[in-house]
Amino acid sequence: MKRSRDLIISQILFICAKGANKTKIVYQANLNFRTVDPYLKLLTERGLINAKREPNLIYQTTEKGEELLGSLKAIQREIY
Repeated sequence: MKRSRDLIISQILFICAKGANKTKIVYQANLNFRTVDPYLKLLTERGLINAKREPNLIYQTTEKGEELLGSLKAIQREIY
């Protein structure tokens, strides 16, 4: 069964909560490197995750992203 976009976004936000590189996101969210890029771009542009170099690129969920993650989890509990 194909996952919904909001489910993938919530998985990425959860993975990035403690900081994650792209490889970790790809493997834990069960995506590939080509499909993860548009999600990372969208989440970064919306201020839901930050990308910082230390020395490798690390993605971190922002406070705004954590709020969205809480809302998405509540919705998913009701639906699924």
